[in-house]
Amino acid sequence: MIDVMIVEDDPMVREINSKFLKKVEGFNLYKAVGNLTDAKKFIMARKPDLILLDVFLPKENGIDFLKWLRSEEIDVDVILITADKTSSRVQEAFRYGATDYLIKPFSFERFKEALIQFKERHHEFKKGSEIEQTELDKLILNSVVGKEEEGLVKGLNKYTYKSIWEEIEERDKEYFTSEELSEKIKIARVTVRRYLEYMEKEGKLEKLVEYGKVGRPQHKFRIL
Repeated sequence: MIDVMIVEDDPMVREINSKFLKKVEGFNLYKAVGNLTDAKKFIMARKPDLILLDVFLPKENGIDFLKWLRSEEIDVDVILITADKTSSRVQEAFRYGATDYLIKPFSFERFKEALIQFKERHHEFKKGSEIEQTELDKLILNSVVGKEEEGLVKGLNKYTYKSIWEEIEERDKEYFTSEELSEKIKIARVTVRRYLEYMEKEGKLEKLVEYGKVGRPQHKFRIL
């Protein structure tokens, strides 16, 4: 199991992120704290594998905490989860070794994707003292799939694909629209539409175009 610490001052957000974490296999919530003083105390007692770190904290800053981790040479990975979307802040986070950056509000699917990618890297690095370039490339380039063996084209994510497909399978032979799926799984409609079009090209879906009296035609899909 991968031990995780959540650092978030908002109790409601802290609870949501804790519940999200419990839904992803292979992760254990070590501690959920609301300030950096408590975070440092628990890290010194037992170091987690991963920290989900907010940037905006009362009289504190998550990036300063990230810098402290690096200056103390504490080998723990960090994913930033924050409303701060300034380019300079994002760049600074990556410069100090953040493995991912989630901008609030985000979907559970994006949260899950970040954790699964981390888990794959974490386990791969634990296997041995050396790693081949091909294996390293899979880990680095995993978020954007473009390899034939994955069955997807560049720009499509395998975890998003899986999430959409699982929801489609639940609907059996019923027709549905990209808008309906988007609302259910909380992924942008335009993104869902791209995956549905790709699945149609794969021969997995049938598309029905309905023409109304006014407006654009409606595209409906169902599983073959």
